[in-house]
Amino acid sequence: MSVLRRLDIECEESMERKQEWEVGGYQFGSPKDAELARAELEKIAYMEKRMRYDQPESVLQVYNKAVETRVFQTPVGFQYLQKVKGFLAEQGLSERAKGIPLYQVYSYDPNEKLERRVAPRHVQPSQYKRLRGQLRRSVLLNIILAILVAAMFAIALNSDNPNILNYKKNLTDQYAGWEQELSEREAVIREKERALSAQE
Repeated sequence: MSVLRRLDIECEESMERKQEWEVGGYQFGSPKDAELARAELEKIAYMEKRMRYDQPESVLQVYNKAVETRVFQTPVGFQYLQKVKGFLAEQGLSERAKGIPLYQVYSYDPNEKLERRVAPRHVQPSQYKRLRGQLRRSVLLNIILAILVAAMFAIALNSDNPNILNYKKNLTDQYAGWEQELSEREAVIREKERALSAQE
């Protein structure tokens, strides 16, 4: 196969791959980002079905909630947020609508101090109670498991049956018991031998 033909094939495969990474008119740099954008298109379709444009206050609340919780992270979602923000501006609610955070730096200067490199994940006050409860349950479960493991080791160490933890002690005790029993039998046999030799 000639070098030009191989380059043509590789170029065609690359173009096919890049077409798979195109979503909503945007060309993404990885399949994971393209998949995220496709998921955002589904979220947009879901929100549009339930959006009540006849109630601008409701639209404002949904918009602000979507911005706070970072529902959208790709340009596809940002474009939708911009459309909703345009609607809110027409309704006179643009001053109460939050700005669309990009959480990206487009020009980097090492001498410039950046305010925020990573966007903080917003946690709702109602979520604090749930998270605190989950943390308590997790700590309690870990304590219970630690106690159970300690109890299992204690049982294994004190068990009469030989196991990996107490086999040496159990075997030594068993052999000591046998030795004592043999010594007692030997003593009995010697006594009987003496009694027999005394009778002769």
